[in-house]
Amino acid sequence: MRRIPPPLWTLLLIGAGYALSLAPGLSTLPTFDARPFAIVALVAAAGLLLSSALQFRAAKTQFLPTSATNNALVTGGVFAFTRNPMYLGMTLICLAAALWFGRLPMLLAPVAMFAVANTAFIPFEEAKMRRQFGEAFDAYCKRVRRWL
Repeated sequence: MRRIPPPLWTLLLIGAGYALSLAPGLSTLPTFDARPFAIVALVAAAGLLLSSALQFRAAKTQFLPTSATNNALVTGGVFAFTRNPMYLGMTLICLAAALWFGRLPMLLAPVAMFAVANTAFIPFEEAKMRRQFGEAFDAYCKRVRRWL
């Protein structure tokens, strides 16, 4: 699963959710209008992704979750509120898409993105960070929750 980068997972899950919503039997489910909430979710996602990317760039550390090492342990800014702002942002993008299209089966996309991040990527990254940064990473984990 880690061979597919998280942003691609986001797009694949949105596409799969939309395709599922067009399937016989599911295409007749009622739709809902939640576009204002979709915009809020998208703006929040963009803020999380942009701020965390800028913090990684400033720290000169790796963006790819499958990198062998990281140059820095980033704990400030948005990382003081969530250890995984990028995954949270991608999950919010999936939610925004579901809300924008107003199709119930698409609500599976953010749930699936959460599951992919929480089972395939985050444990791998946390083990890597623990090996590299030891007690500093453990202290960070005690201060800041994995998601929110």
